[in-house]
Amino acid sequence: MGTRASLLRFLFATILVGLVGFATGASAASVGTATVPDISAISNQVQHELAMLPWYGVFDHLEFQVNGSEVILSGQVISEHATTRDDAGKFVKSISGVTKVVNNIEVLPPSLFDDQIRRAEFRTVFSQADLGRYTMGAIPQVHIIVKNGHVSLEGVVMNEMDKNMAGIFANSVPGVFSVENNLRIG
Repeated sequence: MGTRASLLRFLFATILVGLVGFATGASAASVGTATVPDISAISNQVQHELAMLPWYGVFDHLEFQVNGSEVILSGQVISEHATTRDDAGKFVKSISGVTKVVNNIEVLPPSLFDDQIRRAEFRTVFSQADLGRYTMGAIPQVHIIVKNGHVSLEGVVMNEMDKNMAGIFANSVPGVFSVENNLRIG
């Protein structure tokens, strides 16, 4: 009888420990899920806030990365749009679920030489019938970044042919030191 009582106590203790462990695990899991930010929702909100910036244009390029509740902003803005950098950080910080914003957006130095290249690149690239459609809308899909005579094409185009054409036309502008075609197909 002693062995049976010991076995029953052992089973009871095992079940009790299991129930306590289950209850503790369940409450820890519910606490954990309550504090995990919805990265997809944050990404959508960040994208919306950046698109709504009033001075964000074809010569600026903004990107972001969401790491949990932290948002890392990057890209470049022309000096005339320097407030765009600060506004981006401020508006993203106000998004529900965002606890930290790392603002790595670069303000490009003012340069008459770069301004001339920007205008020439815009005319050359977007005057092409197939590429002009990328300037439509409040925020153009293709961005032209110029820093110290070096050009970078950023954004999204519909196909490989448009990407290649944009790169070829951007390379044809006189006075440009280099062109980096970072356009993505989307």
